[in-house]
Amino acid sequence: MVFTHFLLSMMQYLTSNVDDEPYDSLYFAYCQHISVFALIVFILVATFVVQRRVARKYAPKRKISTVNISVGESDQHKEVKDGETKPEEERMPQSELNVKPLSVNYHFTRQCNYNCGFCFHTAKTSFVLPLEQAKRGLELLKEKGMEKINFSGGEPFIVKRGDFVGELCRFCKIDLALPSVTIVSNGSLVTEKWFEKYGKYLDILAISCDSFNPDVNETIGRQQGNKNHLQSLRQVREWCYQYKIAFKINTVVNTYNQEEDMTEPIQELNPCRWKVFQCLLIGGENAGSEALRHAESFVVSDDDFKNFLIRHKSVSCLVPESNDFMRNSYLILDEYMRFLDCTKGNKDPSKSILDVGVDNALLFSGFDEKMFFKRGGKYVWSKADLRLEW
Repeated sequence: MVFTHFLLSMMQYLTSNVDDEPYDSLYFAYCQHISVFALIVFILVATFVVQRRVARKYAPKRKISTVNISVGESDQHKEVKDGETKPEEERMPQSELNVKPLSVNYHFTRQCNYNCGFCFHTAKTSFVLPLEQAKRGLELLKEKGMEKINFSGGEPFIVKRGDFVGELCRFCKIDLALPSVTIVSNGSLVTEKWFEKYGKYLDILAISCDSFNPDVNETIGRQQGNKNHLQSLRQVREWCYQYKIAFKINTVVNTYNQEEDMTEPIQELNPCRWKVFQCLLIGGENAGSEALRHAESFVVSDDDFKNFLIRHKSVSCLVPESNDFMRNSYLILDEYMRFLDCTKGNKDPSKSILDVGVDNALLFSGFDEKMFFKRGGKYVWSKADLRLEW
C-alpha cells in the first residue's frame, strides 16, 4: 500500500507541474509510462501473493495411511541420539538392487507370554496390523518372489488365540500358494483345536526350547507361571505327528545351558531340524539403555558355542548359527511391515512395504543374501517335499 501511494503521488506531482515547470514533454511521458508499468507489476504480484495464501489456508489436508501414522508417532518425531535408529531418509541403502525376498520372517506381534532374558525382539509396541493389510503386504512379497514365510513374534499364538496367525497361514497356502508356511512359537498357547482348523495350511512348526532342565528354563524366563514348558513341547510334538506337520526345535545357547548335553532328548523328539543359535545382542532390544531386556549376562564366547556344537555332533539334524551367520542373513519384517536392518548392531527400520513397495524397502533391509545361502537358509522347507514318515 505504501508503494502504491508513492506511485500515485509521483504521477500527481508530475501532472501538476506540466504547466508551471519547463519539463520536456517526451521526458514527462516517459516517466508517466514507467510509473504506470510499475503500478501494474505491483498489482499483479500482490494479487498472486494473496491467491497463494488463500489457497494454502483452504487447501484439503493430505491423506496419510494408517501405517504412516503409527510409524510416525513412534519413530519419526523423536530426536535421534547416539546409537539410536536414524530415519530412513538419513541413511544410505545397505542392500543390493537385485535382492529377492525368497524367505521372509514376519514378526507381526511383539507381545509374548514368556519373559526370556535374551529375547532380541521385545514387546516395545502392542501394534498388530489389521488382517487385510497384513494379507496385502504378503501378496506384495509373493509378487516379488517370496517362496517361504515364517510367522514369529513375540508369540504368534497370543493374537486372537491363534486365529490371526491361522488365517495368515490359510491365505499364504491357499490364496498365494506358497511352497512353505512356517511358525516359530514357544508352544504354550498352541491347542489341538488350532491344529484341527489350520494344521493343513502349515508346513513346519518350530518350538523354542533352550533346556531340558525345568530349573534352567525358569532361570532363563522360558515359562509362564506354573505351565510346564517341556510338557507343552512334547504335546505339540505329538500333535505335529498326528496332523502331519514337520516339527522343528530352536535353541539359543547361553550361559545357563552351554554345558548341557541335549543329545538324548533331541534324538527322542526327532525334529526335522534342530536350529542352534549363539546368543546375540541387538541394541535397543536386549542391550543398551533403551532396551527392555539386558542379555549381556547371557552371552557366550565363540569357543563356548563351538564346544556346545562339538558335544552334539552326533545329532544329524543340528543346524548351527553363530552370530556372524545369523545377524544379517535374515529378512526380518516387523509389526508395521518394515524391514529391519541389523548391520550396525541395532534394528534400523525401512519404510513399510505397504507405503513404498517391496523393492524400495529392501534397499534398507541390510540383507546379506550370500550369507543367507551360506548358512543354509534355502533348504527343503515344504512338508510335501520332506517326505517324512508320519
